[in-house]
Amino acid sequence: MNAFEIIFFVISIVLIVLSLLTAPKSRGASGAITGGSNMNIFAKTKERGADKIISIITMVAGVLFFIFALLARYFG
Repeated sequence: MNAFEIIFFVISIVLIVLSLLTAPKSRGASGAITGGSNMNIFAKTKERGADKIISIITMVAGVLFFIFALLARYFG
């Protein structure tokens, strides 16, 4: 494995861990399937504290993952 593959692997692990750490914003998959009450995925919800930081870091890791996936396609 070269350095590029190792960085890509680390970013993917970080993205998985961060997505598992995020707090749920709905009542779960059963509410999505059955149309549970008070469930609007477009509703504005304020994130505060650690949830906001984890959300921002997850977004950055997702963008890095996407960029590295494109670079792996052309240079890997």
